[in-house]
Amino acid sequence: MTISRREMIKAGLAAGTAMSIPSVLRAQASPVVARMVMGDLAVFDPIVTTATPTFTHALAIYDSLFAYDSKFVTQPQMVEKWGISDDKMTYTFELRDGLGWHDGSAVTAADCVASIRRWGQAKPGGQLIMAHAKDISKKDDKTFTIALKEPLGILLDLLGNSDGFPMMREQDADRPATEQVTTNIGSGPFKFNHALAIPGASFTYDKNETYVPRKEAPDAFAGGKVVKVDRVIWQIIADDQTAFAALQSGEVDFLSLPSADLYSSIESDPDLALQVLNTAGETYFMRMNCLQPPFDNAKARQAMLHLIDQEAFMRTSFPSEYISTVTSAFGMPYSNDENTAWFNKGGDSEKAKQLFKEAGYTGEKVVILQRTDEAAPGNMAQLLAATLRKIGVNAELVPGDGGAVRARRENKGSVEESGWSIFITSATDFEFSDPLSAPYLTMPGENGWTGWPKSDEYEALRAKWANIETLEERKTLARELQRVWWDYAPHVLLGHTVLPIARRKTLTGLIATPTLVPMWNIEQGSA
Repeated sequence: MTISRREMIKAGLAAGTAMSIPSVLRAQASPVVARMVMGDLAVFDPIVTTATPTFTHALAIYDSLFAYDSKFVTQPQMVEKWGISDDKMTYTFELRDGLGWHDGSAVTAADCVASIRRWGQAKPGGQLIMAHAKDISKKDDKTFTIALKEPLGILLDLLGNSDGFPMMREQDADRPATEQVTTNIGSGPFKFNHALAIPGASFTYDKNETYVPRKEAPDAFAGGKVVKVDRVIWQIIADDQTAFAALQSGEVDFLSLPSADLYSSIESDPDLALQVLNTAGETYFMRMNCLQPPFDNAKARQAMLHLIDQEAFMRTSFPSEYISTVTSAFGMPYSNDENTAWFNKGGDSEKAKQLFKEAGYTGEKVVILQRTDEAAPGNMAQLLAATLRKIGVNAELVPGDGGAVRARRENKGSVEESGWSIFITSATDFEFSDPLSAPYLTMPGENGWTGWPKSDEYEALRAKWANIETLEERKTLARELQRVWWDYAPHVLLGHTVLPIARRKTLTGLIATPTLVPMWNIEQGSA
């Protein structure tokens, strides 16, 4: 008897669910389980990576001091009340009642101080706070202060930004930011089930029965995180057709990124629905290694600006009605047209060839990291290699799954030393609107995000953002930043898309956010 992959998935899900339901849940008639197919979760610590699956995982098990609502207004989350001194140099924060870690211990101010300090070692928003801070210390078990050397008007926004949300136990946050935290013990609405973790296949999250949600209604990342299911099983199914078959049969309830060629089948199925959760949309871009030839030369990077036909790249993976071109380095409301004369709707291969020649390119190998577990960046990498070869560039694809690509892209060495030249990734329009926290909008050199661009002029301008209070002033500064940005060209935009998730109609309550997928508030019921 031959057993299909689909039957194996179904049997494994059923067995895993039955074996893993806690005794309290087994006593109930029907424990409520949501099964969600999302990206490959290879790294669990959001401080050491920018991978979206890691942040979705962290959103479930950790909590944050503040959080953005759907209007991008910072709201309190773990904090009950806070105050600012008259000179705007000292902030005092008091934690709300009922906060506890998954190991049963209470959340304390010391935990939060350690978490902020660790965040400040690695992430732009945290680094900015640390650069302005004179002292960060606890006053008592529930109260801590941030004393500044100079005013930092956007401090609360930085604490509410998604790159700063993970409050960890002091014993975890005390380790260096370069060393991963592996305990997965937070204070959030879900507990990570270590016993059921099957790397590369599935991860299980159980409802945190002791979590005390805020009383406000859920609103993007803010408000009450009310869990309405007993368990969420995060499934990893790399093959699109297999994942879709599992969705159709009811073996899973949610696909985070269905292939575009499945949209019509999903829409025609009475039990399934497409739904846009990320209304800000996603911008794809290719990042270049600014430390190694040929892209250590600005002319070679600028050549890539002229080479790309954005519509052609986006059509490799998305229907025309879901795509658009993009030229601004920043998302709304800071999008602008400063220094964008390089844009040509169909690309300009002759201009690209000329700039490569001016850069002194003599046939060096250009290694493109190709994702094999996500269709869009994988397809775009293939087109990029073909486009480069047409103008005489020695392009080579190196395939690998998300974990392999993320690991290799941290290598600062040459391609002969298993380094890289280009990789393709994406971020939301919302993320592109924050030059202080988005790591790919910084240019500090080797201490920055992978690719390691360095521009002292840009960084000096970026530092001004922290204390500008009006929207119009920030828009003006965004134009100055963009002028420098596109002269340097640390990455090249490939286009923009707004994509739906797919779900069974029985799964409801999904919260719209600009980036991640909150697991709270979802419900299982009848269609």
